[in-house]
Amino acid sequence: MTNLAIIGGGAAGAAVFGALLARDVDDTVHWVAGDAAPAGHGVAYSTQEEHHLLNVRASGMGLYLDADEDFAAFSAQQRAGAKPTDFLPRRLFGHYVESQLRKRMHAAGQRQRDFRVHARQACSIRPTSQGYTITLDDGTALTAQRVVLALGALDARPLRTVTATALDSGVYVMDPWTLTSQPLSPRRLTVIGTGLTAVDTLISASKRWPDAELIAVSRHGLLPFTHPELPITPFPHQAEINASLLDCNGPAQVLATIRGVFAAHQDIDWRSVIDGLRPINAKLWQGFDARQRRQFLRHVRWIWESSRHRLAPESAETLQQLRDEGRLHIHSARVLAVDGKGPLSITLRSRATQRITRMESDVVVQATGLDTAVAFAKSPLLAKLLKSGLVVADPLQLGLLAQADGRLIGENGDVHHSLYAIGSLLRGNLWECTAMPEIREAADKLATLLATAHPEPSPLINA
Repeated sequence: MTNLAIIGGGAAGAAVFGALLARDVDDTVHWVAGDAAPAGHGVAYSTQEEHHLLNVRASGMGLYLDADEDFAAFSAQQRAGAKPTDFLPRRLFGHYVESQLRKRMHAAGQRQRDFRVHARQACSIRPTSQGYTITLDDGTALTAQRVVLALGALDARPLRTVTATALDSGVYVMDPWTLTSQPLSPRRLTVIGTGLTAVDTLISASKRWPDAELIAVSRHGLLPFTHPELPITPFPHQAEINASLLDCNGPAQVLATIRGVFAAHQDIDWRSVIDGLRPINAKLWQGFDARQRRQFLRHVRWIWESSRHRLAPESAETLQQLRDEGRLHIHSARVLAVDGKGPLSITLRSRATQRITRMESDVVVQATGLDTAVAFAKSPLLAKLLKSGLVVADPLQLGLLAQADGRLIGENGDVHHSLYAIGSLLRGNLWECTAMPEIREAADKLATLLATAHPEPSPLINA
């Protein structure tokens, strides 16, 4: 009998865990889910705010490819009038994850499928002749022949332009999800960032402090675009477009080709074309060399993120109402400095005019989105893995160096045949790997691989 271990208590870890439980093989599955309750929610689905909405329709959400019950059906039971085309609260998906996990664990228990859930944090992973020894924060040592890192979002790092004084002030908020639970009463609140996390932050702040002035600032000042109210018809020539894009040499040609499609088909909804790229997004990214990837990150990423990861219509309407009322102002500028003990002084350089201005804000919230720079992460586990050479940071700081199937690569260039990752740690290889449609497909493939693979000793054991 062998042991499999999944480290990480978010939705990605839950997806791999449940997919493994559904497979009848002679092994024990250990899920090191952390001490945050309930397991499976992670940061994304732990929010209890009703206005924090999914940016995927209910019909597109799920935890497993072979779900016991799809999310749309679950939602209809939980909320009167909920439809498959709705963008529902993220907390509701968290409840769905719990429901799916309970069903999988119950069914596994009925079949005497062996598994353990550990409500602890993993502190270290050490290669041995038997596979890996995983040490938990209570001193427990687990032995596993195959290990999956499903660590999810890393803790945000302060921007380099924020002084230590501002960080110590108590009014520079690093974790946007804790904002409305803090004893603050701002007259002006500034959010650094204009992506999906920033949108949730702004909407929450507007409801908690209805008299506060809200400001959002980012380099391009671009909010996410908006999903249509109802699903749109797929672009009829998507297959030909995708084939053409896969023949492009770098992001500049990709962008020019997409713009050419929009120019030639002005009667279509551009969102149908962008959505139709989903099956080839990873292949496009993998076709870029290191220089082209840097080019994408520098020049294209901002517009891609806004176009690809769009807002639910209800969220977009709320933002527009705030802007129409004069409560919300969006600035396209670079943050040059944040300093002070409160109110904080923010120095900005306008993108349009290059003019430098300063303003004061009672509270500043950093909501700059996903951080994948593992080399700078606060995680003790990642720090030890990197120091040991068992894993290596992606050269563009997009997670860990890995192959497309999730197998991690060590500092000597060897591919581990029994150490895997899923989710945001694979962004350097897959780019699009953090949304649930991609995660549940990856989890299913990984579970199949783990259930059939024969583990090999780590190349570092005798190094």
